[in-house]
Amino acid sequence: MSVSVLVGVQWGDEGKGKIIDVLTKDAQMVVRFQGGNNAGHTVETEDRKFVLHLIPSGILRGETDNVIGNGVVVDPVGLAEEMNALVARGVDVSRLQVSSRAHLIMPWHKLLDAFNENKASKGKKIGTTKRGIGPAYASKANRTAIRACDILKPARFEALFREQAAEYNRIYGPLGAEKLDPDTAWKEVSAAADQIRPYVKDTVLSVNQAAKAGKNVLLEGAQGAFLDIDHGTYPFVTSSNTTSGGACTGSGLPPRAIDCVWGVIKAYTTRVGEGPFPTEQDNATGEFLRTKGGEFGATTGRSRRCGWLDIVASRHSCMVNGVDLLAVTKLDVLDELDEIKICTAYKLDGEILPAFPADVEDLARVEPVYETLPGWKTSTASARSMADLPENARKYLARMAELLEAKIGIVSIGPKRDQTFTV
Repeated sequence: MSVSVLVGVQWGDEGKGKIIDVLTKDAQMVVRFQGGNNAGHTVETEDRKFVLHLIPSGILRGETDNVIGNGVVVDPVGLAEEMNALVARGVDVSRLQVSSRAHLIMPWHKLLDAFNENKASKGKKIGTTKRGIGPAYASKANRTAIRACDILKPARFEALFREQAAEYNRIYGPLGAEKLDPDTAWKEVSAAADQIRPYVKDTVLSVNQAAKAGKNVLLEGAQGAFLDIDHGTYPFVTSSNTTSGGACTGSGLPPRAIDCVWGVIKAYTTRVGEGPFPTEQDNATGEFLRTKGGEFGATTGRSRRCGWLDIVASRHSCMVNGVDLLAVTKLDVLDELDEIKICTAYKLDGEILPAFPADVEDLARVEPVYETLPGWKTSTASARSMADLPENARKYLARMAELLEAKIGIVSIGPKRDQTFTV
């Protein structure tokens, strides 16, 4: 295994949490490298279900070190709440590390996130989770952010907090944004900071030491490739680099340290929030996929838009991420369908496009070209190898791999740990 990266190759919600959990049985360190508590990674063990937002999925494996890397934006209050919830359920969080270089989400970031989204006109809304992710990354780019290392110096931390809280009120209060009560907000933030202070470490050093020592390190991405700030369907994206390239900048590892890139792909396609979605099925098929697949956000509870597998988008994503192995999830959701479609090309103004378009206006106008495969009409939930799958299910996976020019390494046919097999 050595150093591996796991990313989603669609618009997020591909089932990364489950696949991370499967891979962590062999990992000695799991590192989150971007995003924040807008992520929702669901892991179901034999009899329990966990939804993780900031803490790496390896926390559910007792002997694994878990790192929140420097590329993550950390809400101290959200992190403290997540830690407490895990401890209450008997999970040991003592092996958690928070990068001293990670930037912090402050209360004004969340207020600003909601203000910006609420004032956006129809068609201009991004579909943000309003967790403060975008404004926190904006503060990072503006070089005005507060970092986790500031927590280690409480007096400086409080001075920075109060200075920036006052600045937020001064600038955004007159514009109609909700004002912040600095004293009340500081009481909550300082209590959370006190709790997480012992976990703040130089994780760039610890991650590189682990890799150099030959330990199995797994880098865990959040969201999906088409939400990447550079390579996604801009502006309907998140504020970080969700692709494999972000694993290096977000963890401090050099590119040459990466040995394998896992791409998680759902057997169909979903998207949350705004933005173009060429294969969306706003019909009975889409509703079937949503209901059968339980397609509701783990973080927000929002229903997901559902559609057929999009090879054009996924192939572009596999190229950008350098995917070595695919982990296919939710194959079982397709069990009852008579026919299954795969989008193999896009047409724009009657012409086949040579590649995935950068312009979202063009993407919104494309006409998907579909290939139809027969369904298998048999439950796959008990399959534990490729040989256990119905013939048409194997053909569907084979066609997916052929079109994506990638090898399938894992297949998931249900939410439980044991409903997964390697290929």
